[in-house]
Amino acid sequence: MKTYLVFGASKGLGDAFVRGVPEQGDKVWVVSRTEPDNLKLNDGVERIWIQADLSDLNAATLVVDKLQNEALDVLIYNVGIWEKEGFEDHYTFDKDNPADISNLIHVNITSAIVCIQALLPHLRQSIAGKIILIGSTAGLSNANSSQVSFVASKFAIRGITEALREHTRHDRIAVTCINPGELAAEVPYKDGIDRALSEYNGTRIPLQDMVSIVKCIVSLSKAACVKEINIPAITDINA
Repeated sequence: MKTYLVFGASKGLGDAFVRGVPEQGDKVWVVSRTEPDNLKLNDGVERIWIQADLSDLNAATLVVDKLQNEALDVLIYNVGIWEKEGFEDHYTFDKDNPADISNLIHVNITSAIVCIQALLPHLRQSIAGKIILIGSTAGLSNANSSQVSFVASKFAIRGITEALREHTRHDRIAVTCINPGELAAEVPYKDGIDRALSEYNGTRIPLQDMVSIVKCIVSLSKAACVKEINIPAITDINA
């Protein structure tokens, strides 16, 4: 049996992790601002909601207070906001608001560092602890994205992963960064892979593929560490 903590777990990829990764008898701490539907599942997995807003610097303390002294086997940091209308054709960095930039950097970078730091004592209690950070192909070189703050934050996630891996090496905590390309995140995990494939004609990655990758990483022994996985959509020529 394993104990998980998943950030950003109310919808999209985070919801998919909460639904698809744990097995019967496991426990999942579900961190999100709004109460997720996945708490209602009756599949032999215990799910406990921690309400937290990661734009608040006190979120890490709130999460740790809820956990008390419980051990964690797997921490998944799946949090990422982007520029307003950042994926629209008319988007321009020139019009980004400084307050929005600051909030994006805080949520995507500062919160990741502070929350992981606070949770290390819980991960050190596991015999094979694992930290998985969700980056993006936008954080890879030559990704052809003009979203300056979002791209910077996803490069930072890779940097966090590299340094954190060295910090936790003596604890035998494996740290992995997964960099997905375009996901079919608007299609709920519960709707199945076939709908995700048909909805976008196979041009976006189904959430089920991401779940499969995480399940593989989680299943590895304490002797192994997956450093980084890049998973672009097969039609993405820039990744």
